[in-house]
Amino acid sequence: MAAALDDAAGTLLAVWEAARERTTSRLSGAQLRAVMVVEQYDGINLRRLATLTDMLLSSASRLCDRLVAAGMLEREPGRYDRREISLHLTPAANRLLAELRADRRHRLDRILAGMSPAGRAALLRGMREFDEVARRGEADGEDLTVLRPSGDPVGAAPTGPGETPGETSVACSA
Repeated sequence: MAAALDDAAGTLLAVWEAARERTTSRLSGAQLRAVMVVEQYDGINLRRLATLTDMLLSSASRLCDRLVAAGMLEREPGRYDRREISLHLTPAANRLLAELRADRRHRLDRILAGMSPAGRAALLRGMREFDEVARRGEADGEDLTVLRPSGDPVGAAPTGPGETPGETSVACSA
């Protein structure tokens, strides 16, 4: 079963990757992942960003510098500790993520349209159960995944079909 799911998931990942390549050609995979983490976690510092993106602290710092230079992040001094730098998504980053999600959903809609209603319902039911089990695993301390392709952490509240998660800010120390 795991091998069959792995094969089928390859197609799903190819759809997501095609959308990523089309909409985020200015960003590397690591940069996109960092932008998604910044979108999700308000108040995160550089050390936490490095942990969530599985990077060395120095690499995450350079990545933040590149994202600021690319116009994806803005720096703001911390309210309580001026040494802590808060990073916020720019309007350009929010537009980029919205475009990515819209493209990905359009591609998925085209594929889903070719499926039978029963097949779509079974897929959705199975994916929801899969998601619930993965969430329980994370709640139990298992590291099943860090981020969903949408950028949502596995433990985040699910959004309905066609909904985009809210846009938030994140802190990152320089």
